[in-house]
Amino acid sequence: MEYLEFELPIKELEDQLQKCEIIGKESDVDVSKTCEQIEKKLKETQKEIYKNLTPWQRVQLSRHPNRPYTLDHIRAICGETFLELHGDRSFKDDKAMIGGLGKIGDQSFMFIGQQKGYNTKTRQYRNFGMANPEGYRKALRLMKSAEKFGIPIVTLLDTPGAYPGLEAEERGQGEAIARNILEMTRLKVPVITIVIGEGASGGALGIGVGDVVLMLENTWYSVISPESCSSILWHSWEFKEQAAEALKLTASDMKKLKLVDEIIKEPLGGAHRDREKTFESVSNAIIKHYEILKNLSPKDLVAKRMDKYMQMGVFKD
Repeated sequence: MEYLEFELPIKELEDQLQKCEIIGKESDVDVSKTCEQIEKKLKETQKEIYKNLTPWQRVQLSRHPNRPYTLDHIRAICGETFLELHGDRSFKDDKAMIGGLGKIGDQSFMFIGQQKGYNTKTRQYRNFGMANPEGYRKALRLMKSAEKFGIPIVTLLDTPGAYPGLEAEERGQGEAIARNILEMTRLKVPVITIVIGEGASGGALGIGVGDVVLMLENTWYSVISPESCSSILWHSWEFKEQAAEALKLTASDMKKLKLVDEIIKEPLGGAHRDREKTFESVSNAIIKHYEILKNLSPKDLVAKRMDKYMQMGVFKD
């Protein structure tokens, strides 16, 4: 298990507890009382640290190397029923954007999301979760196929942003994202969107127009990352913590601003601390909202979705 800087007090106590248990096993000394005291202090420290997380610390948790990615969620939720589909039928298959059919119980869903890598080799293979235009065109192809066959759509957002390279711009990155946003507002099937990690800029919004938008507790959703915001405003990355605070990018901020509909609770310490519990929470949230959305007619579904996004950013004096 890897620890972030603010989690080091927890690491020290967990190391102490481990050593205490080893001493108890390898000797005749009764250390059960000492272990209980350390365990009690560990629980108190965990609660104290995780209930007072700053926006920047939540950003760090959303990027934790042990945090489950899109494929982890899909495989855990769907098991062997998941069938990945490839290619945009125009240029190539973008490995940063994955999608395919899977079942939760007896209900089929079209799953689409950004996929990051687990090590240097897979991060390069997945382009660090930054999709090219062909990735967004693949996503749109899968969404239109789902619409044709009446299959609900689930999108999982986890990206530092769309790929900003010259070749991506040459192939129409902006147009691809804009086209997705337009087409997603018109889809005649339920669309459930969940931010499972980083939700940065148009990279996330390109598959983020849902009937309901949910966020895991330790995720963020913003037009720009704290580091990029800091470099623009202060010409340095040193002010990323202040930028994270000012951007109001946490799940609780998004809920207060009515930009997302629900926050999915994570296990104490983050999604990576108890993956199975996280997967169960995400699966339950998908089913809960689908059960509501499936009762709407295609016409009402589109009208309600359009109204939802038209209301955003409207203020009255």
